[in-house]
Amino acid sequence: MPSLKDLSKGEERLTSGHKLCPGCAESIIVRAVTKATNNPIVVSCATSCLEVSSTEFPQTAWKVPYIHNAFENAAATLSGVESAYLALKRRGKVNKEIKFLAFGGDGGTYDIGLQSLSGTLERGHDVVYVCLDNEAYMNTGIQRSSATPHGAWTNTSQVGDAHRGKEEFKKDILQVVAAHDIPYAAQASPHNYMDLFNKAKKAFETKGPAYINVISPCVPGWKYPPHLTIKMAKLAVETCFWPLVEIERGKWKLNFDPGDNKKPITEWIKHQKRFKHIFKPENKHILDELQAHVDLKWDLYKKRCQL
Repeated sequence: MPSLKDLSKGEERLTSGHKLCPGCAESIIVRAVTKATNNPIVVSCATSCLEVSSTEFPQTAWKVPYIHNAFENAAATLSGVESAYLALKRRGKVNKEIKFLAFGGDGGTYDIGLQSLSGTLERGHDVVYVCLDNEAYMNTGIQRSSATPHGAWTNTSQVGDAHRGKEEFKKDILQVVAAHDIPYAAQASPHNYMDLFNKAKKAFETKGPAYINVISPCVPGWKYPPHLTIKMAKLAVETCFWPLVEIERGKWKLNFDPGDNKKPITEWIKHQKRFKHIFKPENKHILDELQAHVDLKWDLYKKRCQL
């Protein structure tokens, strides 16, 4: 297994010069994932922060074949490319072993692109899909998505007399994906680089569809100082808001358990101004609801991993 030092010397498939925000986690995640295979890669990318920041015509930060289609169909586009590749391979016109990798944000995965993703998984295409989950439609102005946490402010889940942030809980996309019975699915965080790299490596080596859900802290959307990005990712895991898990052919495995050192959700959200209103005495019930939901989901994941 390569070390971090070895990886730092490896080929870069996303180069410097992109226009992602200072402190954005997406470039860290993309670089880790694309280093996880030595094979040629074809990348499909949904409309997202990653897309608009890395491929502003006529410039590109990508050093691999790259396709941008629409918001909702990165997975469908890539499944078509993979099918064309297999047809060319059968005819002897291609002899390279090529990997197919799709990126989407939470809007293009949890919401708009869910049908496309579901079809790709159900049909069994040999592709890797990575969701960069920054918990809202950040690229279009910070609107709530089904990945936005309970109580969080966005421009479409405002804080006022009638509403105090998002009223619904975050969609559990990993369980939705797991219900497709695909060979490999995982949840990862950029703060644990080697865990993310190893999961991407497994995904590329898996025959058939693979999915990785990665938390991607967002400076303007979450409203925290840029230097805290990795800390934000780490605290999401240490509070058990974002469990690190793998699902290999139906078998759930927990990659990190804080045990008695589990931190309360306040340790994560207190750094983010999108949650500042729930620390007011009159909104304490929102904080209690969020903590209870995190505890419930954590217990559920632990039980699944013990089966």
